Amino acid sequence: MSRRFAALAASASGLALLIAAPAMAQDAAASAEQASSVGDIVVTAQRRSENIRDVPFAVTAMNAETLNAVNAGGGDILQLSGRVPSLQVESSNGRYAPRFYIRGLGNVDFDFTASQPVSVVMDEVVLESVYLKGFPLFDVKQLEVLRGPQGTLFGRNTPAGVIKIDTTKPGQDFTGFGSITYGNYGSTRAEAAVTLPASDTLSVRVAALWNHRDDYIDNAYDAPFAKKDGKDLGNFDDVAGRIHVAWTPTDRLSTLLTLQARDYVGTGTMNRANVLTKGSNKLNDHFDRETVWYDGGRNNFQKQQTTSQSLQVAYDFGPATLTGVIGSYQGWSQGDGDIDGGVASAPVGSPHKTPFNVESGTLSSDLLQNTYELRLASNGAGRLGWQVGAFYWDERINLVSGTFNGTGGIIPTKVTDIVQKSDSWSIFGQTNYQVTDALKLTGGVRYTDDSRDYHGRITVGTPANATGQVSVGDEQVSWDVSALYELNDNLNLFARVASGYRGPSIQGRNLPVLTTADSETVMSYEAGFKARLWDGRARLNATAYLYDVKDMQFTAIGGIDNSNRLINADKGQGYGLEVDGDVYLGAGFTLAGGLAWNHTEIKDKDLLVAICGNHLCTITDPIVKVGANDRAAIDGNPFPQAPEYSANLTLSYVRPIGDSQELFASTDWVMQKDFNLFLYEAVEFHQDTNFEGGLRAGWRDLNRGLEAAVYVRNITDEANVIGAIDFNNLTAFVNEPRMYGVEVSKRF
Repeated sequence: MSRRFAALAASASGLALLIAAPAMAQDAAASAEQASSVGDIVVTAQRRSENIRDVPFAVTAMNAETLNAVNAGGGDILQLSGRVPSLQVESSNGRYAPRFYIRGLGNVDFDFTASQPVSVVMDEVVLESVYLKGFPLFDVKQLEVLRGPQGTLFGRNTPAGVIKIDTTKPGQDFTGFGSITYGNYGSTRAEAAVTLPASDTLSVRVAALWNHRDDYIDNAYDAPFAKKDGKDLGNFDDVAGRIHVAWTPTDRLSTLLTLQARDYVGTGTMNRANVLTKGSNKLNDHFDRETVWYDGGRNNFQKQQTTSQSLQVAYDFGPATLTGVIGSYQGWSQGDGDIDGGVASAPVGSPHKTPFNVESGTLSSDLLQNTYELRLASNGAGRLGWQVGAFYWDERINLVSGTFNGTGGIIPTKVTDIVQKSDSWSIFGQTNYQVTDALKLTGGVRYTDDSRDYHGRITVGTPANATGQVSVGDEQVSWDVSALYELNDNLNLFARVASGYRGPSIQGRNLPVLTTADSETVMSYEAGFKARLWDGRARLNATAYLYDVKDMQFTAIGGIDNSNRLINADKGQGYGLEVDGDVYLGAGFTLAGGLAWNHTEIKDKDLLVAICGNHLCTITDPIVKVGANDRAAIDGNPFPQAPEYSANLTLSYVRPIGDSQELFASTDWVMQKDFNLFLYEAVEFHQDTNFEGGLRAGWRDLNRGLEAAVYVRNITDEANVIGAIDFNNLTAFVNEPRMYGVEVSKRF
């Protein structure tokens, strides 16, 4: 273990011992006021229900109330970014292909065929493709962010962590809710759910969502597809539904059938040409939130439809429970975009002039994913606990992509048809043993076998009928060992060593040139504490970590050759410190938040990548000549989209005004600081500080289940650069504008 990690662990342990001292009791002044407990949090991070303080690694849970607040105004899963220490979420594909990063580990690749080191698991089913990870969040009971490798219980492509989503399941009571929000830009979010007990053994939960926004962005260029009587872009309609059917014919047997569907139509990411100036990373006067100049992209339209079916069956044999999960997802999508964000035919000197037109899109994309899992887990509260299982996953993606001639995306100049087939199978096991009343040890291991096959052909364009074919595969063993020590009733210490694995990848966007990346492996070390303070009025968690990545996978996007290719770095390293918690301050005030310091570093003295086109940016890396081309040496650079510092803060207030009524208000803020958008470093593409704030306030009647509120998202209307295009001009895209409105809900 390195000296850096030892120092971090010592700092965290020292703070834990300080907290454990007798001073943690309430002082005399505080005891005069009746304390309000922050309550226990139950999670399923280890595939069983347990107190979050008993999980021997860093995990943060978000409840439905928090998710509803950040999603007001039409927010989607991208709003999770920064809400949890070390979690970053971004997308250059609008609302249907988010990219996740935990502790700096992620993948900037925008392709539907790309893999990520962060897995999303919804209701026990893995959502492997970025295609599926944007499924809207509604009727969610709890969302958990598991940080660090999760290769034992959750398998391949989890070396950074897991986003675990659990929706509300049917119960034996007739319950439900309905809510509607309305705000500026015609933003409307309507959500409803109801549980219908049909008998003592059968119950159904039905939930639905409609999320809408009007166009609010004008295309100022007189393109043939531009509207002549109003705004052109910015709209979306996202309709989704879910049905859970729970059947428990006996005390031992339980089943859950889940059916889901989504129909999404909307506007993709708004690339804006020339909104950065050489030598500066600040948006210039060319930036206008409500105006773009597009000569292509057909208003950057997007369409996506997904359906899914899953069945969970569990049988309690007494000493152990056998659980089987079968899931299937099907999807189709289409979209187009003006990638350069400007007008190639504009006069020289025009603020929206681009050197050449770049318009590309997905003519069609079809996805089929199937998963099968079988687990046998011990029951009871004995000293020894265990679980074993087997898992199989297969996926088929048929993607037809095209580039166009700049006349509104009517005639494609190049069309590529690819099919990628992937499958993976694994066996795994985990055991924990209560050595003493205070000490619990846990260990696990997983064997995984992966394979991936790619077939591609250029059906329109040059080289005519060119084809490409490649197959990759690997087998790996992942494992973890952890210890949890209960120092006293209010303080647990933990330490964990874990390995992680991301399977080999293929990138075929530049057909007939294909690139592949070998498997990356991660070795992670972490230690920390989880504490309850001040007689249950506060909760505080801290983790120090270090991880080393071997053969780290990166995607080099853009540059002067406008390519998208996979590369392996010899090594990568990350280390840092995370702190989160909440405290009841008294008088109705509660404060919650978290912060993280994440240092990441690429370690490969020979790794070179293409730089921005036409030297339009200010490179701060060493430049190496390769033939006639300049390349940047990126050894020592941080990982892309990996903020070194991040923080979140929420202050809430509740004031009773009667036996069952209360007023409430909360404000939440997130900040990410110091991160690069690309693998190379450039002044223009390094972000200093991005932040956003939100506010929600209103009234509720607890007896009648009524609530009315007003909300504001992005209160200060910050325009944060979250991504860029670097091959032919200084193009950038930003976060969403200020959204505000009202919300009414009824629970029963």
